[in-house]
Amino acid sequence: MDGLDILLKKIIRSGTGRKRFFMAVTGLSVAMLLILAAVQIQANYNDLLHSKSNQDSIANFLVLNKIINDRNLGATALTDNDINDLKKQVFVESVGLLTPSRFKASIQSASDRFPFFTDIAFESVPNDFIDVTSKDWKWDENARFVPIIAPNMFLDFYNFQFSFSQNLPQLTHEVVKMIVFKINMYGPTGLISFNGRVVGFSDRISSLLVPQEFMNFGNTQFGKNQDIKPSRVIIRTKDPGNPALVNYLKEKGMTTDADKTRFSRYRQVVDIVVNISWITGAVMLIFALLIFTLFIQLTIASCKEEIFLLITLGASPKQLQRFLMRQFFPINILIISASLLIIAGIQYYIYSSLVKQNISVDPFPSYMTLLTAIGVLMIIWQVNRVSVRKYISLPGKN
Repeated sequence: MDGLDILLKKIIRSGTGRKRFFMAVTGLSVAMLLILAAVQIQANYNDLLHSKSNQDSIANFLVLNKIINDRNLGATALTDNDINDLKKQVFVESVGLLTPSRFKASIQSASDRFPFFTDIAFESVPNDFIDVTSKDWKWDENARFVPIIAPNMFLDFYNFQFSFSQNLPQLTHEVVKMIVFKINMYGPTGLISFNGRVVGFSDRISSLLVPQEFMNFGNTQFGKNQDIKPSRVIIRTKDPGNPALVNYLKEKGMTTDADKTRFSRYRQVVDIVVNISWITGAVMLIFALLIFTLFIQLTIASCKEEIFLLITLGASPKQLQRFLMRQFFPINILIISASLLIIAGIQYYIYSSLVKQNISVDPFPSYMTLLTAIGVLMIIWQVNRVSVRKYISLPGKN
């Protein structure tokens, strides 16, 4: 360090109040923590909503139908316009039609050891919307049996209600898959029977599903009212709690499983909280920059006469600017680095806590948080530079 730098350092230290310096550093530190925390909260929020590791294969599929009331009894079918409009919505990834059986059918046990008989109705849906994978999920007229996918709730109803009332044994999933049922279909030409077997259980669709090929065969051979429009559709959406989706269903007089969309109101509250954290962090950052700028200006102003004397004696304004930047700017690097370390520690703690609940977030700060820190550092550098140049002009600008 040369003699001029030593002299300048003594002058600056004499003009620097410890309280002013402490206030400036504290204000900037709090503001940095708030703005970086706001960015990281937003990153975690998006990760929880849209990350593939957090996608729910059940909740992200919604079965929709019109709300039945006194005005639309018997007229709840979905028109082509309804379906096409649904496909255009940004919150809908894909739409599948649920095809109902148009024929009278019953199902019964093929064994006297397990007596069972009931009228039944089936539905079919495109394979992309089924949450059961089975090599037996196919059918043609030469097939040995009709594969069926049953909802888990049906088995729960049987095991915990029906079996007790009928003095029947409780059944596991694997036992049900071994049972061969007899499917009876009734039509103008009489009765035709097929063997059926449950090949899987679904939590996504609460109806008995059969392959589309079998449904087409049954509706063509035994069905009535072939031109009736579908009354239910299934959609895939990234976010079943999206307020826009909930509002759309309400506007169109449609409904779905309320348990899958009931978090919509909470989502709106969370959105507001996240936005407030952004605004709070930004406002605090602005105030912190003002405080730090005033601190620099007051420090230089208190030494103005000494600095002017040095310039008069031949000191280079450019040299003075570089020295003052070295005095005021490095502390900002330390503040931002410390803030990032604190955010990183908090983020890892959040990751460790959520992973125990099978919820995934990144264990490290988001790249957006890092970019924000770099961006703020560049803003602070420019603010410091402007503040210094305000009192020490380059030659020719005095």
